[in-house]
Amino acid sequence: MSEGDVFAALANPTRRELLRLLLERGEQPVQRLADHFDMRRPSLSEHLKVLKDAGLVVEQPAGRQRLYSLRAEPLRQVADWLSPYERFWRARLADLREVLDAMPDE
Repeated sequence: MSEGDVFAALANPTRRELLRLLLERGEQPVQRLADHFDMRRPSLSEHLKVLKDAGLVVEQPAGRQRLYSLRAEPLRQVADWLSPYERFWRARLADLREVLDAMPDE
């Protein structure tokens, strides 16, 4: 798994939605995940494979089903990469707050 795999996996809105569902609802079988999308199950399975290859989800067999759960550790790479930008925007918003506070009330 490379850093590029994580970013490539997150580039797709369907995969981001899958991660959100797993975060909010916990471990789920493919069919329950598929119920949230207007696509065929093989297409959804491809998205899950990309997430699995990037290390963002774990697949576990449970009888005839496959259960998927979130594995958030690779998201640390994204958070680390975004950190300087977050500081940039916080500084800009602080500057904006100062300007707005200095404006006379009408």
